[in-house]
Amino acid sequence: MDALVQLHEQNHKITELSNVFLYLVRERSMCDTDVACDVFFDLTNHVREHMELVDRDICGRLIAYPDQSVKNTANRFLSGSNEIKRIFSAYVKQWCSRKHHALTINDHASFLEDTEQMFALVMDRLQRETEHLYPLLRKVEDDRTEVA
Repeated sequence: MDALVQLHEQNHKITELSNVFLYLVRERSMCDTDVACDVFFDLTNHVREHMELVDRDICGRLIAYPDQSVKNTANRFLSGSNEIKRIFSAYVKQWCSRKHHALTINDHASFLEDTEQMFALVMDRLQRETEHLYPLLRKVEDDRTEVA
């Protein structure tokens, strides 16, 4: 269950950073600040780490469970994870330069729209994990404990 504690902490941190970043970048002049860039790179790193932890530690455990419906749920989350990672990578590639540790915004309105959509997608994913995936893992872990 240690992974669930870590995941909840990551959810909180990602939500906090997302809210701060979205607040900052609504004002165009804030997009070019070191603070906004630091928050952006911290946020993107947290999202990547979180997705990897969910895929490896949660879905990996659930796929090994003998019940097919549990495996199907894990596979759906993995599939969704791959899609979010693909979209997230394209978003990061379009709007930032890792090499220069900077945001590369030539159209603020488009950047803001993409950013709001991207982080709404991430927040939706975190909510689905909290409401469906984590309870399923708790149930599976409880079932294994009862059998042992």
